[in-house]
Amino acid sequence: MSRQYLNVPFAQKDAAKSLGARFDGAVKRWYVDEVRDLAVFAQWLPTPVEAPSSLSPSSIDLALPLSEEALALPRAKGIPLSRLLNGVASAVAQAFSKGVWTLVEVVEARVRGHVYLELSERDGSGQPVAKARAMIWSATAARILPEFEKATGAVIGAGIKLLVLARPVFHAQFGFSLEIEAIDPEYTLGDLEARKREIRERLQREGVFEHNRRLEPPWDYRCVLVVAPEDAAGLGDFRKESERLERFEVCRFVYAHSQFQGEGAAREIVSAMARALEAFPKGAPPDAIALIRGGGAVNDLAWLNDYDLARFICDQDVPVLTGIGHERDNTLPDEVAHQRFDTPSKVIAGIEHQILQRTREARMAAETVFTAAGRLAQRVRAEVDRSEAQVRADAKAHLARARHGSTQAMGQVEVASMRQVHEAAARSLARWNEAQGEARRHLAAARQQVPALLHDVRARAQASVAEARGGSELALHAVVDRSRATTRAASQAVEDRLQRVAERAQGSLQAARNQTEALMREVTGQGPEKTLARGFAIVRTPEGKPVTDQAQARALPALEIQFRDGVVSARPDDRHRKE
Repeated sequence: MSRQYLNVPFAQKDAAKSLGARFDGAVKRWYVDEVRDLAVFAQWLPTPVEAPSSLSPSSIDLALPLSEEALALPRAKGIPLSRLLNGVASAVAQAFSKGVWTLVEVVEARVRGHVYLELSERDGSGQPVAKARAMIWSATAARILPEFEKATGAVIGAGIKLLVLARPVFHAQFGFSLEIEAIDPEYTLGDLEARKREIRERLQREGVFEHNRRLEPPWDYRCVLVVAPEDAAGLGDFRKESERLERFEVCRFVYAHSQFQGEGAAREIVSAMARALEAFPKGAPPDAIALIRGGGAVNDLAWLNDYDLARFICDQDVPVLTGIGHERDNTLPDEVAHQRFDTPSKVIAGIEHQILQRTREARMAAETVFTAAGRLAQRVRAEVDRSEAQVRADAKAHLARARHGSTQAMGQVEVASMRQVHEAAARSLARWNEAQGEARRHLAAARQQVPALLHDVRARAQASVAEARGGSELALHAVVDRSRATTRAASQAVEDRLQRVAERAQGSLQAARNQTEALMREVTGQGPEKTLARGFAIVRTPEGKPVTDQAQARALPALEIQFRDGVVSARPDDRHRKE
């Protein structure tokens, strides 16, 4: 088959390719087969090509199949609209007898046996510059769509860009449309990947691509923000497990809803996450953000490959978990998130696994604490017993010494008092005797010398006797008062010492009693109910007495085994009883 080479500038190579031109690598030129209609390639032909008598796309005036009579009719009469439109249809059919490779973006797709499409082209600002209706007849769709879906993993839907072999057609009643005969899957894959690559490189240049991925994973999950479509297929599976965790107050989940596909989906997701995060108390953000979808067509993922959404995830100081719902496909949110899961079910499973791991660690720590506390309680109980015995012994010794000291002091007081009384009596008697002797001497001298003075002597003797008696009585009273004061001081000192000994003994006993009661409360707090809850059981006789060894158990006709949630009756094995 001969080739017609073309002079295609580099800037126009995509347009030539879309019309069906191919590139010859050996001569570095574009070419078409000469069997094609060369009129559509007229601008690139080496020599001018005369337009055929049949109509071509470059024709300015439509050549309508009108008779000379029709052309000669007065202008006021004109021709029927159907004839005019049929002429246009004929011109389009002659100009585009074969399909042209065309770049399009799908705005809407409807399947009704045939596939009806709304196509458009947008400029750099996103404004549409061209629109057209298109269809894929059912027979053609059955041939080309499975191959396209198998190659790309996507289905024809809104937002997807395609390179299609389209043949323009015009119908007098239905207007202009395109009939699609083939789809190039490589272009669609390349467009999607190029857009992802551009956003990825921009985030890497900005130095934020791995910010969220490098965050420390949550030590535990107590509150999780979940962002998902309200009717997402995977949200129900996620909530089955999350509601169970919430019911047992293990973890709280806050839900924010947004669309995940269609125009503006990425902006809505960012807005929903931002509003939900602002609702959390300042300084108490969630432990993680779960971005889940689940199910849906693969090309719906293209809406998530958005710079603003990816940058928002990168900027978060809270780990982001994704469960978009495709195992073999990933999106930019999957790449920048802290952890990527295939499905929403695996997201909640990962959260449960982390919580279970922390629970096991806490249980092991609690068991270690309980074991150490039990050992400490035993040591403290033994120390308390020793302290109590020592306090009792010290109190008894103090009391015995106090009694012995009091007895000795009382004996000493009594002896000293009796001694002082005897000494006072002896001194009084001596003075009395002296007074009597002196009186006798004076009396004798008076009788001998001056009988007249007898009366005076008697008076003085009586005065001396009275004075001696008064002095003796005063001395006796002084001795008695001093003895009584000494006895009272000794008794008060003994009572004070006894009071201090009793108070110290009482304080020691009270401290020991308080410590013992605290230990008993701790011991009783570890009662049989908690022991049963840890997996132990209590074996009793039918009368309720505990059974502590197997010989006793084998000798009984029946047993009762108490578990945490009830009692089970049991009988020992007859074979063991015979043994």
